[in-house]
Amino acid sequence: MTAETADPSELLRRAGAGDSQALSELLTRYRDRLRWIVRLRLNRRLQGRVDPSDVIQEAYLEISKNLPEYLRDPKMPFFLWLRYITGQKLIAMHRRHLGAQMRDPDQEVSLYRGALPEANSVSLAAHLLGHLTSASRAAIRAEEQVQVQEALNSLEPIDREILALRHFEMLSNEETAQVLGIKKSAASNRYMRALRRMKGILAAIPGFLENDA
Repeated sequence: MTAETADPSELLRRAGAGDSQALSELLTRYRDRLRWIVRLRLNRRLQGRVDPSDVIQEAYLEISKNLPEYLRDPKMPFFLWLRYITGQKLIAMHRRHLGAQMRDPDQEVSLYRGALPEANSVSLAAHLLGHLTSASRAAIRAEEQVQVQEALNSLEPIDREILALRHFEMLSNEETAQVLGIKKSAASNRYMRALRRMKGILAAIPGFLENDA
């Protein structure tokens, strides 16, 4: 049985009983997803200076140490706990490298519980347009990125965050609601409203939706 086919609940049970191989398999299953989240939320001033794998490694050391405590009283689903620990390590990495250049942490994390650094419009736009890399499209891509950033900035911060959680992090509606501390119906309504607004704005950018297809 491989890490991809093993029952996650069984792996978690074995890991909690001290099976290091089960823990390794369990964490391998989520590594790529967590690395993607770190890349999405890594401050752009640190890109090229900080390797997301280093953040993941620090998170996994703490996860290994604190797993028994988590299992005694799991207050959130296992993946959200992994995400939370990883987010705390990312925040610490930001503070370590940026220090006073960081925004007030209280302002940065006020949107939601278990906060990670904000997925801002620059980062989200860059990921939306990341596949448009040919030299012939460089100038067009730069113009489009500005337009996409403006579209994202027109959203309320919580709606922008919901798009990041649902569309980029691939969290379920229930997980998104739990991360944000809001009702599932509110998370769903905000996501659909933000998605419609973004699609409408992006449709007005000449050729964007065709390029995105």
